[in-house]
Amino acid sequence: MHIAPRASAGILAAVLLATAPSAWAAAPAASVDLTGHWAGYTAIVVFVLAYIMVVLEEFTHLRKSQPVMLAAGAIWALLAAVTTRAGMPEAAHAAVGTYLLEYAELLLFLLAAMTYVNAMSERNVFEALRSWLLRHRLGYRALYWITGALAFVLSPVLDNLTTALVLCAVLMSVGAGNARFISLGCISIVVAANAGGAFSPFGDITTLMVWQKGLVTFTEFFDLFLPSLVNWVVPALLMYFAVPKGSPTSEDAGVGMKRGAIPIIALFVVTILLAVSFHSALGLPPFLGMMTGLALLKLYGWRLQASNRQLALAGFEDEGAPGEIDSFDSYEQVARAEWDTLLFFFGVIMCVGALGFCGYLAVASHHFYGVLGPTTANVLVGLMSAVLDNIPMMVAVLQMNPDMSHGQWLLVTLTAGVGGSLLSVGSAAGVALMGQARGQYTFFGHLKWTWAIALGYAASVLVHLWINAPLFAIGQ
Repeated sequence: MHIAPRASAGILAAVLLATAPSAWAAAPAASVDLTGHWAGYTAIVVFVLAYIMVVLEEFTHLRKSQPVMLAAGAIWALLAAVTTRAGMPEAAHAAVGTYLLEYAELLLFLLAAMTYVNAMSERNVFEALRSWLLRHRLGYRALYWITGALAFVLSPVLDNLTTALVLCAVLMSVGAGNARFISLGCISIVVAANAGGAFSPFGDITTLMVWQKGLVTFTEFFDLFLPSLVNWVVPALLMYFAVPKGSPTSEDAGVGMKRGAIPIIALFVVTILLAVSFHSALGLPPFLGMMTGLALLKLYGWRLQASNRQLALAGFEDEGAPGEIDSFDSYEQVARAEWDTLLFFFGVIMCVGALGFCGYLAVASHHFYGVLGPTTANVLVGLMSAVLDNIPMMVAVLQMNPDMSHGQWLLVTLTAGVGGSLLSVGSAAGVALMGQARGQYTFFGHLKWTWAIALGYAASVLVHLWINAPLFAIGQ
């Protein structure tokens, strides 16, 4: 789900998957105050240095998970030594156990989702989509709208990073040689993918965190549909007139889906329904539904392999792989999961959790939400996520756990999800596409249209404040 070269890169976050709403209130960190202690200051310095290394990943080629994992270990070792000397030998151990449980739930959920996406990719589902668009020989402006619309529609299910990568491949294929079309198309895809991911628990890691913590139900995310749509449509309209006219001349190789692709898509839908049902109807963590769905994929993979062997013995060929029956191993798709991203989530959860354990998040919550007010604070969270990445921003907000209305929790979900679109380096989708369309979609090319994206950001916030006004009453 996440393959980007830095934190923002990366599908796809860390998070508080508390199984009960009071989980953070019960955390042992509440009895520890190291905000004025040298150990607390050291923890902040270590985390900042680690995150600087994450941001510089594109230049250092050091995987983003490595510095935050090292920082997490060093910080907690320091805090454990300090609290033990202060007569609280179990405090750090109990806190780490709480954060580890939450990470485990997120890990298993994302592992199942990533495996399904990898399986669909291996069965040529996304290649077939690209081929279908090429066969229709559409003009540049039509492709601009179609790829943007597909990004908005697909990202709530596939996640924003995967969606952006698939549709960027389409742009690169049909627009080869037209750098302006590719640049504008990539900007539209990034904005659309981030906007589409904001109104679904499966669209972004931040929305997943909010859903699993129980702050917003599955159906309530759809209250953000119209604000999210506005967030994409406003800049898309403003950029449309700069899209070149004419039609591409790309050739289509006629790629089709391999055997088993449609059943795997159907099983993915069933898995999503299981995750929602486990959480809403049974009160169980969503990851149990996802892992149950993963078991269904593995059983189908076993059946598909068996049928492939039978067809091979009978002398038939796989239409998706002329000349041979293509094998399918579901465990290979598990191995292809983006482990750097999954381990990055571990490091962020543990590092931000350590700052909460020291008491810094409680202080930040008081000044940020208490002084500025929730609306201003939540809008600023989105703006800051364009630079600092939405993953640690949302982790911090969830650990602060400010007393906010339902509408405010939806607001911060929206702003954290779409704020990264303001800069190309502000989201996983943007960073990944800069690598995929290197030299054609660039930081400064995106920056040229930041004013239009900012208008869309402001419009989406205003639309949410208007149409969801009843949700801003405390207690709803």
